[in-house]
Amino acid sequence: VQLVESGGGLVQPGGSLRLSCAASGMPFSIYTMGWYRQAPGKQRGLVAGISSSGSNNYADSVKGRFTISRDNAKNTVYLQMNSLKPEDTAVYYCNAERRTEYWGQGTQVTVSS
Repeated sequence: VQLVESGGGLVQPGGSLRLSCAASGMPFSIYTMGWYRQAPGKQRGLVAGISSSGSNNYADSVKGRFTISRDNAKNTVYLQMNSLKPEDTAVYYCNAERRTEYWGQGTQVTVSS
């Protein structure tokens, strides 16, 4: 199983980024997919999750700004991030969970002027 994130980078406050996570080696459509983030000195925490049926949930800090989606035909999950704030700066990790849990290597998102 492999999860490969992309789309991170440096963006100014108020800007947008779209993260992608391409999965391989697993039956993608039956997995719950999630995005987590970890800032320096902080624990890794859930940003957004999407179930195999498409229902989603968000951390309170990103509600109304971030949108998680999945394309089962492409084995890819996305995180559209709008109105980014400096406190969104972190390494963002893709997660796949069913009976087993898998993680990507992470992608850095830096929000700074």
